[in-house]
Amino acid sequence: MRLPALRASWLTQTFVHWPFRPEAVQTLLPAHLVVDEYEGAAWVGLTPFVMADVRLPGLLAATPGLPAFAETNLRTYVRQPDGRDGLWFLSIEVACPLLLAARAVGVPYSPGSLSVSAAGDRVSYAGSRWTGGVSYRLVVRPGDPVEPTERDVWLTSRWRAYTRRLGMLWETPVEHEPWPLAHACVDVLEQTLTTAAGLPAPAGTPVVHFSEGVRDVRLGPTRPRLRGAGPS
Repeated sequence: MRLPALRASWLTQTFVHWPFRPEAVQTLLPAHLVVDEYEGAAWVGLTPFVMADVRLPGLLAATPGLPAFAETNLRTYVRQPDGRDGLWFLSIEVACPLLLAARAVGVPYSPGSLSVSAAGDRVSYAGSRWTGGVSYRLVVRPGDPVEPTERDVWLTSRWRAYTRRLGMLWETPVEHEPWPLAHACVDVLEQTLTTAAGLPAPAGTPVVHFSEGVRDVRLGPTRPRLRGAGPS
């Protein structure tokens, strides 16, 4: 990426992935996007993390950026008719109201009260949407590092995100170093995000990973990709 629009670090991230029937996820997607499948299932990920070192390109690393804040994505995996894959966000909970400006290109940000904390061998995440009715609580125990399998890479490594606004599909490219992944055990998992997004009960138990994070994330300019992608 020659000219990133934004740089950041994504830290203390947990990936909780559930399998779903592909048709249950496809109904939530806009025109021109089809659900991407792995071993016959669509996958939806709950991914809480800390967004840090957010800065515009060209600023020195020592230049202060935005204060670190928590974010939690509910996402699935999609393809365009030409085969280009990427992320589709079903919802994004965020503790930084400044990011709500990205709604202009369809990023589904919802402001909320979010927290990320570590105590002993546990990492805890919690959040509730300011408008009420949607919340989550997740406590995990990170384990040993893993050598990522093909499925692990498929679930965690996507290099573009799609949004929809004003009847157009928009694309944002993403670059960063490979995720350092570790096993993780779930002690607590309570959430209403999937139901609020219009999903049924998952088709199986979740696959869970933890990562200390990636520190050189580069987001490219968001550009319109396709017109006629359905209503905003």
